[in-house]
Amino acid sequence: MTTSASTFRQRVLARETLVGTFLKTPTSHGTEIIGALGFDFVIIDQEHSPFDRASIDMALLAARAHNIPALVRVLGPEAILSVLDSGATGVLVPHVVDAEYARKVAGLCRYSGGRGFATSTRAGDYTAVPMWKHIEKSDNEIVVVAQIEDPPALDHLDAIAAVDGIDSLFIGRGDLTAAFADRSKDPPKVRDASERTAAAALKAKKAVSVYTGGGPETTWLQSLGASMFVLSSDQGFLRQGAVREMGELRKMLASTKSGS
Repeated sequence: MTTSASTFRQRVLARETLVGTFLKTPTSHGTEIIGALGFDFVIIDQEHSPFDRASIDMALLAARAHNIPALVRVLGPEAILSVLDSGATGVLVPHVVDAEYARKVAGLCRYSGGRGFATSTRAGDYTAVPMWKHIEKSDNEIVVVAQIEDPPALDHLDAIAAVDGIDSLFIGRGDLTAAFADRSKDPPKVRDASERTAAAALKAKKAVSVYTGGGPETTWLQSLGASMFVLSSDQGFLRQGAVREMGELRKMLASTKSGS
C-alpha cells in the first residue's frame, strides 16, 4: 500500500508496519531516491546532520513531489513551526523527559494547541487553502513522535504516552546505551528500558517507533510491539553500497590478474 502524507497519521495510530529511513545529507536528492523505492516515510535529521532551514525546505519539497511522508527530527521546540510550515508530515522530538515537555511539543504541532497560524506557506498551499480547512487538516494529520532516550524519562513513561497529541514513542537505544555507560553487546538496562517504553506506548494505544540495523534485533523489536521501523540512513546505504561494490570489483580484478 502506498503511504501518502494525508493518511500517514492514520496508519501510524493503527500501528501498521511502516519502514522508513533517516536522511543525513542536506540535499533534495536523497529524498527523491528514497521516495521512489517504496519506503513508507523518511526522517530528515536536523539534530545530527547539517540540515538548515533552507535544505530542510528543499528536502520537504522533494518529499511532496514524491508523495512520501517526511518527518523532521528537530533540534528542539523552536524549530517545530518552521518545518511544519514547510510541509513536514510531522516531527520526531528528541529528549522528551516528562509529560510537561510532551504537552509543550504536542501543542506546538497543532493550531488547537498554540501553533502559529499561516496559510502563506507550503503547508497552506500558499493561501490556496481556506483558513479553517487548513487548520482542521493540519491538526488531524500532523504526526508527533516523542523520543525516549534519557534515563529520567523512564520514570514518566505512562504520563508521556498518555499525552493527547503524542502519536508514538521512539526508543532511543543509542543515547540510553551511552547514558548507562554499559559497553556490553546487549546492555540489560537498555533492553529493560526498551521493553518498558514499548509497553507504555501500547498501553496508551500509541505506536512504538524504533531504529533498526536489521537482522535478529528487528525480530525482537517487533515482538515488543514496534510497528514503525527506521532502517539505516542515506549515508548508511551509500557506505554499505560503496563497500560492497568496491569489494566485488577488487575481487574480480584480482581474479582476472591472477589468471592472465
